[in-house]
Amino acid sequence: MKKFSYKIKTAFIALAMVGMSSCEVTDLQPATIIPDEEAFADANRINAAVLGIYEAAQRGFYLGAVQRGYPFGAASTQQGDMRGEDMYNDQLFYEVTYINGHTPQSANNNGQWISLYRMINRANIVIENLDQALAEGVLTEAERNRFRGEALYLRALAHHELVVFFARPYADNPSSMGIPYRTFAINDVSLVEEGEGVGRGTVESVYQQLLADLDEAEELLPTSGTAFRARSQAAIGLKSRVKLHMQDWQGVIDEYNKLAGEFAVTPDPLTPFRGGTSSDNIFSFENTELSNAGVNGALPQMYGNPDRGARGLVKISPVIWTADFWLEEDERRSVANGADGMVTTNPGGIFTNKYIDPVTYNDPTVIQRFAEVVLNAAEAQARLGNSGEAVSLLNEVRDRAIPAGNSFTAAALGGMDEIIEAIIQERRIEFLAEGRRFPDIHRLAGEGRIPGIPAKAASRSVNSLDFYTGEAEIQFDHALEYSSNLFVWPIPQEEILNNATAPIEQNPGY
Repeated sequence: MKKFSYKIKTAFIALAMVGMSSCEVTDLQPATIIPDEEAFADANRINAAVLGIYEAAQRGFYLGAVQRGYPFGAASTQQGDMRGEDMYNDQLFYEVTYINGHTPQSANNNGQWISLYRMINRANIVIENLDQALAEGVLTEAERNRFRGEALYLRALAHHELVVFFARPYADNPSSMGIPYRTFAINDVSLVEEGEGVGRGTVESVYQQLLADLDEAEELLPTSGTAFRARSQAAIGLKSRVKLHMQDWQGVIDEYNKLAGEFAVTPDPLTPFRGGTSSDNIFSFENTELSNAGVNGALPQMYGNPDRGARGLVKISPVIWTADFWLEEDERRSVANGADGMVTTNPGGIFTNKYIDPVTYNDPTVIQRFAEVVLNAAEAQARLGNSGEAVSLLNEVRDRAIPAGNSFTAAALGGMDEIIEAIIQERRIEFLAEGRRFPDIHRLAGEGRIPGIPAKAASRSVNSLDFYTGEAEIQFDHALEYSSNLFVWPIPQEEILNNATAPIEQNPGY
């Protein structure tokens, strides 16, 4: 672990322009530390540069500091959860996101934008230097291919996060404004103007480039290794997610078929979060005692029970806990006592137990699980009218957590709309506290299946277990119509003001 963390830290030096990504942040000083011809003249340094992309994702940047949960630590997970109704904001930290109070100046959405483009720029710097390193004999072709595949995968992961939060859904109008898809590095002052000239394009063009990056990554990446570095299977799993947002139903099934038999959902739903190396884990960001997002960005601090040493900023909402579709006997409601359970309680509420280390913060940040690929395929089969296949895949995830004899049947569920709704409800349960709720709201509202962000329990009103038992009435608030400009985040004002040569267009209504 120490060796891994040292290499990650080395990447800060090895990369020219490590701090610069989007034109709103012009940090040129690192370019003077080690020039590219030296940073990419040694295979170990190049590996460190690739690990630097992972670290930029793992603990990111926020208000001038690292060790926050942007873009793929707790902050990203919380943003996805706080924009939905199933996790509950218990303190001020994420209230702006929870109540839809964001502006072009608010820190949460701005931190995500800046951190994602910094991560993207690191990936682009690596990509642009690999072929020269190969030509000079610094890398073997296999090493070059792996490093390029990793950088392409991480670049795609970041851009998809951006297009979900800062643009309207593909399902609504593929021709609507997308986000800048940056495919070249900004590692010199002379390239700033060219970088500013990268416009938003369309949502469709963003998705086309996402698939181009992921198709190439799938071919280049190895199939062996752990979930902590991108493999070919990670590119396949991300394509399953991307194609779901595109409503490419057969494409979703095709990607599932590539992974079926190689991965499997775990019998115990908690296993993927205890080390991140199970048959269900496709890709995760590793956290260690030496390399983590810190007290303000670690998942166990943000989501953990205060009675167990965490900050407890986010807990499970009584909205999902009291939903009639969630069986009382479901193992995913199990309470941790002496042994592991899925949740913990205190007098103020119920907390997820997916993340358990509020001291060294070494819980992995799980990004892709096979359970998601399975439920993606279940929905795709249902959308294509294949009810039997859809329900079988749905049961593959659900049955491992419920008592025998409670499996769904297509006949009992009714029509195809009811089957699709059951799959969506299962996603809400299975991915609770993993940040996947708003991406689903985004695509489903875009197609008109739901009216927007559903009503939530009013912020900072749930202060007792009585709300989870029905003894106290839930006060609802913060619903948001899809037609509202607030449904998508604004482009940071800093980005628009600092792009002097070609300011990008702000989202309507801001």
